[in-house]
Amino acid sequence: MRIPRDISGEQLAKLLDNYGYIKTRQIGSQVRLTTHKNGEHHLTIPLHKTIRVGTLNGILKDAADHLSIDKEVLIAELFSN
Repeated sequence: MRIPRDISGEQLAKLLDNYGYIKTRQIGSQVRLTTHKNGEHHLTIPLHKTIRVGTLNGILKDAADHLSIDKEVLIAELFSN
C-alpha cells in the first residue's frame, strides 16, 4: 500500500492513538506523542495541512520499528478505511 499524500498532522496523531500514542505536549506547530507500549517512545509530528511524504515515511518507520511490526503492515492498518 502506498503512503497517503494528503494526510495532515492532526489526522496522523489521531490514527496513532490506536497504537497507544497520546499527545504529551505541543510547541508551536509540532506535537509530541508518547507511548508506553514496548517501553517509552516519543514521536514528533508537524501539524501541517499535509505532511511531506519523506517526513511521514520517517515517522511511520520509527513507529513501526518501536512497535516491532513491518512498516507496510502499519501503513495498511492505519490507512485502510
